[in-house]
Amino acid sequence: MAQEMSRLIIRHGGVPHVAPSMRELPLSENPEALAFGKELIAGTIDMLVLLTGVGFRTLLDVLQTRFPLQTILDALQRTTLVTRGPKPISVLKDVGLAPHVIVPEPNTWKDILDTIDQNKPEGLNGVRLAVQEYGTRNEELLTGLTQRGAHVVPVPVYRWTLPRDVQPLKELLQAVSQNHIDVLLITNAVQIDHAVKVLEDDARIERFRTSLRRMVVASIGPVASERLRQYHFPVDIEPSHSKMGILVKETSQAAHRLLFGKRQTD
Repeated sequence: MAQEMSRLIIRHGGVPHVAPSMRELPLSENPEALAFGKELIAGTIDMLVLLTGVGFRTLLDVLQTRFPLQTILDALQRTTLVTRGPKPISVLKDVGLAPHVIVPEPNTWKDILDTIDQNKPEGLNGVRLAVQEYGTRNEELLTGLTQRGAHVVPVPVYRWTLPRDVQPLKELLQAVSQNHIDVLLITNAVQIDHAVKVLEDDARIERFRTSLRRMVVASIGPVASERLRQYHFPVDIEPSHSKMGILVKETSQAAHRLLFGKRQTD
């Protein structure tokens, strides 16, 4: 989406500096997903948490390399399906299924746990619960489910890696650390993990963190914001809806005011 992001920034009067920070690798041979499929069809999975629509669709594609689609759907029908947000619901609808539990916005891992608590007040002791993952593993969610007594089965569907050429990302991070950038737009939590990985050492990370305090940091939504705060990075803006166009538009409307306020305190 680099070109689209650049066009949006230009449209709203900004000068884009866009660098790829992640590369998405479909797990075409996914032993964890196939092992989950065997358990699902055998009826040993009691509950399945669907975190993303694209991840769930890919999981179905992976499972169909070994199992008939109708067999998969019959097994899912017998399983309590928990969906985070509307996109997994849309995929379920496409295959003739519906969720049993819907996690409301803003769809953070805490919202997932709270919603499950409301629907399972007796707790999760003895429940074999699978979590369809997408991107990096959410350890807080898995720990919360385990603490509630569930036997948790993570099901990775995609993994993220750094771009083959990390030099553009290194140069962008250096520009931020040297205070040459006014606004940082974050559209995925994994971008933050990869930025920290490329920065490598604590001194570089601290310089980056210090520079962010003089900038406007705009996050696409609660999941990305949560990851920023884990590294003690600031979050100045979340858009009214987690859409790239709205992120750029609302950031452009607030950027000058926020920059003035942050730099007045220097």
